[in-house]
This record gives sequence, C-alpha cells and structure tokens, in this order.
Amino acid sequence: MIQVAGGLGNQMQQYALYRKFLSLGKEAKLDISWFTESDRQDRVYAKRKLELDYFEDLHYETGTEAEKKALTGEENAPFRLVSKVKGKLFPASKKVFHETDMYHPEIFGFADRYLCGYFACEKYYADIMGKLREEIRFPQSRNPENARLAERMQREESVSIHIRRGDYLAPENAAMFGNICTEEYYRGAVSEIKGRYSSPHFYVFSDDTEYAGKVYAGEEYTIVNVNKGEDSFYDMWLMSRCRHNICANSTFSFWGARLNGNPAKMMIRPWIHKNTQKYDAVRMHDLWQGWILVDCNGKVV
Repeated sequence: MIQVAGGLGNQMQQYALYRKFLSLGKEAKLDISWFTESDRQDRVYAKRKLELDYFEDLHYETGTEAEKKALTGEENAPFRLVSKVKGKLFPASKKVFHETDMYHPEIFGFADRYLCGYFACEKYYADIMGKLREEIRFPQSRNPENARLAERMQREESVSIHIRRGDYLAPENAAMFGNICTEEYYRGAVSEIKGRYSSPHFYVFSDDTEYAGKVYAGEEYTIVNVNKGEDSFYDMWLMSRCRHNICANSTFSFWGARLNGNPAKMMIRPWIHKNTQKYDAVRMHDLWQGWILVDCNGKVV
C-alpha cells in the first residue's frame, strides 16, 4: 500500500509508482487517508487536497482502514508513537517503509509493506511513462484562453519556464529549497535551449507573475497568467503542450515535462532538488536519464 500525500506533483508520483507495481504484476493499493486526518494536515506548511481526482477518469484502488492498520499497526494519532517505538525495538515486525534515499530499488521486492515517501526519481517509472501519458488526462478547461495558448505553443518552438517562489521564500522552506533555481540557473537553461534552437519562445509560469514580468520582459517571453486557484492545475497541462521544458525544483513542473509527448523535447531541471541532497553527477544522470541537469551557477552538470 502506498501513502498518497503532498501536493499534486507528489500525488502523481505516488500514483505512478502504484502503476509501476501493477505493471510488474504485483498487487498495489493507494491510501488517501492523509487528506482527511486533521492531525497530519496541521503539521504541514500548506494544507493539501486530494487532486488526483481532478484528472479525467483516473482509476486506482484504495486500501481500507483495516488493511492499513494491518500494515502500520496504527489506528489513529496516539498510536503512531507506539508503532514507531515498536518498529525500533522489533525491526522484523515493522511493515512501514520510509523513503530515505532518492531511489530504493528494493521496494519492488517487498511483498507486504506500507510505503511512505514522494518517490520523485525518474528511474522508478520511466519505462511506463508512455502509458502514464495515456492515463493522465486533463478535463477540458472552461477558460478558452488555455486552448488558444496550447494551439499557439504547438505552432512555435515553445519552451515552458517554471519559477516557484511563494512558499519557497518562507523562512521555514528557504534553507531547504532556496538558492537552487537562481537567476543564473534560468539564464543557463535558456542559453542551453538557444544553443540548439534558433527562434524559441518562452512561456513563463510562476506564482509570482509580477517578479516574472520584470525579469522576463521582451518579445521572446510570454507570462502565463490565466489560471487561478484550483484552475492552476491547467498550468501543468500548458507546460506539457510546450515542445521543451525548463523546470523549477518542483514536482509540478517535473510532471509538465514528463507529460510532454514531444520525442525530441529538451527537459531541463536543477541538478539538485533540495539543499540536503548529496549526489554526484554520474549518479544523478543514471537516475534522471533523458534530463539536462543545470546547477545554480547556470552550468550543465
């Protein structure tokens, strides 16, 4: 059973891992109780909703509370500490697996576990990405501007740029996620695109459009500002309609790139996702095959 938690990009990764298990002929279910347990929601910086159901006819099987309890030994919040202590004293009895590394190939050998983590690594489900693109479908937007933008993106050498500021600027998040997607990072990524294509047009997506408009002014840039609130979901769809993608250290834009069906696409991402990450370039290229990795100084790694 796989716990579904976090924002839309993370939920999609947990769904993708679920589909990977099914593709291997293994039984798998999703646990969506994280979104209804108030004590869990109170401990996160930004409260989240289950957004997988925004997609059109996305099917998955959910586990029951009894099935979850059989794996975790938890019934409600007071029992979580007991379960954690029990797992330390009696490791063999613990059926809860917590992600501690970028890639855990051992999970595919588990027979009966409750998996907790975001499982962002491309290597988990790269081989079923074509199938995921078929399954993950966006409902038609009620805003006709989305369709107009998508049609224009298909005609041009279009490139999405995602700039995440908002919650990443908050003190509690800046130490973990700050100073990764610097202005130098984006300049390096844009330069990499221009080095291969003569007339690209850049579509800039950001939760701070005022900042984006100041930094990315000029005819070669379009600031995308048509989707608000729950409709921000469609920004991912628009990213996927671009021919190439420059991502933030954000799983939201990772999925915009992943859902892009252009076989010749350039997918650019920061070489680390958070400041605690310690990986060498060889390892990162193995785990993120097909991606161009750029560091905070704008250099290709």
